[in-house]
Order: sequence, then structure tokens, then C-alpha cells
Amino acid sequence: MSETADRRRPRVTRRGRLLLLLFALLLVIAVVLVLVLRPTGAPARTLLVPEGWRASQVYAAVDKRLEVPPGTTKQAVATAGLKLPAEAKGNPEGYLFPATYPVTDDTTPAGLLAYMVETANKRFGQDRITAGAKGSALTVYQIVTIAGIVQAEADTTADMGKVSRVIRNRLARGMPLQMDSTLNYALNRSTLATTTGDTRTDSPYNTYEHKGLPPTPIANPGQEAVEAAIDPTPGDWLYFVTVAPGDTRFTDSYAQQRLNVREFNENQKKSTAGAG
Repeated sequence: MSETADRRRPRVTRRGRLLLLLFALLLVIAVVLVLVLRPTGAPARTLLVPEGWRASQVYAAVDKRLEVPPGTTKQAVATAGLKLPAEAKGNPEGYLFPATYPVTDDTTPAGLLAYMVETANKRFGQDRITAGAKGSALTVYQIVTIAGIVQAEADTTADMGKVSRVIRNRLARGMPLQMDSTLNYALNRSTLATTTGDTRTDSPYNTYEHKGLPPTPIANPGQEAVEAAIDPTPGDWLYFVTVAPGDTRFTDSYAQQRLNVREFNENQKKSTAGAG
């Protein structure tokens, strides 16, 4: 080959080399995606556990997501080896942390429950929470129990700190909590309508009849409810009622509470009449 011909050989410019490198990289990524998606041809599966769900709701959702017979996940609790505090006595209520969990063909009910409890232990074991519990002469389990009530009772996130304060104030005064959410838990329901008969329900979760906290959490609280439980909003409130959505009234006066409850009942009657 002549010297002239050699000088005329095409050369790849710097820009061309970059384009070739980019093309090669994209080709590798495409191959990897094909290999990853080839086994199932479907996107990753997940299970969402919302804040405030009870354990019974979590069990049912896991059964459905894993396509196992109803009751399978509840039965798995006894043999799952869940790392729960001694106070829980094997009951994971409050420790099935709300989050989005990955699900694969190999996921089992026991494994998924263990993942939820492990997540809760990591969140509840944070220094701020343990220090907040000790500073209040409460255990972390009691903080989680308060947080479960806060999650169930607060109409908005902004109200969580105030609800937590009402709970703390009542505990400090030796007053029964008188929380409808604990009655709902005892009766396995969710409703705003509580009757005088309901308040006589024979259950340790009846905080109208029994002073102190219920024996376990009544829901699986999220991080904001836990934060409210360890750091309540300052105030003297002893009562509250959500008169209408977005309108929760807090007071330290029983007379004012009666007026607020009357307004709530009137609103409920109007709502029922409108629905009828």
C-alpha cells in the first residue's frame, strides 16, 4: 500500500468514538433488561401496607397478594419467629410497619411478616424514639400503642400532636382515655357512631371502662404518628371531637366538649338525612 493511500484511510474522530461508546453502552443495558425481564415478562410486584391498617387487614392483604388461602398469613404468625418485644406476647399488632414491600414468587407469608417487623424494629429503635420513651417513663411498646390510637383518632396529620397530648394528659390525671377507636378495635369495626351500650362492652380494649392504655396497639402506625406520640403538642386539652371533616375541636372544658359533641351529633343527623 502506498504512503498516499495510507494517509487517505478514514479515521474515527473523538466525537465518533464517544458515539460508538454510547451505542455500546445502550446495547449492554438493553441486553441486561432483556435478561432480567425474560423470566416473568412482568414488572416487579409489591404490597402496600397503608398507615393505620390493623393486623387483620394486613393478613388479608398478604393472603390475597401471595394468592394463598384466606387465614394462611394469620396462622403463620405463630411459627414465623417474629422479633417482637416481650410486651407484645407474640402479637405483631403495631409492628407490621406501613410501607411498600417487594413480593416475588419465593415470598412466603412468614417471610413477609418478618420483613415488616424488622422494618418496625429499625424505625422504633431509633435514638430519638427510645430517648423519647425513656424521658416520658414509657416503654417503646407503650409509645407504639399511643401512636396506634393517634393514627386512628386524628382527623389530620396536624392534629396528631394534639391527640397525643390529650392521651398523655388523661394518663397523667388517671382518667380513662375514652377513645372510640379502641372500642372499634374491640368490636372489629370502624365507625364514628358510638352508643352508650358500646361503652359497656366487656373488653380490655374498652377504654371507657378500663383506665390506662389498651393491652396492645390497635393499629400499625406510621412514622408521623410515632413522632406525635413521643413529642406531643404542648397544651392542657382533655377532650376532642371532630365536629366535621377538617374541624377537630380540642378543649380542657367538659362543658365545651358537650357543646362540641352536640354539634357533631347534629352534623351526623344531617349527613344521614342527606344520604337517605
